[in-house]
Amino acid sequence: MIVQNNVLNGVHPSTLICPITTQVRPGIKILRVAIPQGTGGLNKTSAIMIDQLRAIDNKRLLKKIGELPIVLSATVGENLKIVLDI
Repeated sequence: MIVQNNVLNGVHPSTLICPITTQVRPGIKILRVAIPQGTGGLNKTSAIMIDQLRAIDNKRLLKKIGELPIVLSATVGENLKIVLDI
């Protein structure tokens, strides 16, 4: 999931992301945000890995899969604030 705001889009060679996995483990509410199957264009139940925040080269961004509902995006933002202590 792209977590960077639009300020750097088009002018910076990398993008901040949180990877998404299908290896969902219950009970890890701060470090993972669950995505139900069918949400955001995903065909499997998945989880956003908050603790795996990283920058990737824009060349790796091949196509947009979908968009998350606002409530899930807000949860990702709040969890990032907790993990990064900001």
